[in-house]
Amino acid sequence: MIDPLFPIDPDAWRQTHLGRLLGHAMRRFDERVLALMAHDAEVPLALSNLAARAQVSAAHIHITRHLTREGSRLTELAERAGMTKQAMGTLVDQCEAWGLVTRGPDPLDARARRVLFTADGLAWLEAFRSAVAQAEKEFRASVGDEIATVVTIGLEAYAAA
Repeated sequence: MIDPLFPIDPDAWRQTHLGRLLGHAMRRFDERVLALMAHDAEVPLALSNLAARAQVSAAHIHITRHLTREGSRLTELAERAGMTKQAMGTLVDQCEAWGLVTRGPDPLDARARRVLFTADGLAWLEAFRSAVAQAEKEFRASVGDEIATVVTIGLEAYAAA
């Protein structure tokens, strides 16, 4: 049966559906953010080198996106990122080894530990903020302000549903 949306290749939808396009766009955006961070003079050199050598991945960005400045429990981080506690624990271990975060006591529960940004981690967070702003500016320049605004509004509405 010929699909009227894809009369020549009935399998073309597998390459062009919205989910795939969103995934490609997110990977491109995250790669650009990491590239900008790799060349940011404010990022501690060791972290900049990790980003430049692609040792820091989009998965590590989950910590940057979801860790509050006051610190968060591992379970909270995993939940916000949509990851298992074990997977988030592995990312936190790596980020701790790189000096981005540390683990400390939780003032509300003596049994629990909190993940906290280090001073280098806060510099990384600021570089992330700057890189995201630059990547968004580049996106707007690429597609135009009107389309960028519509995309933003549409994604906000879709994510909230």
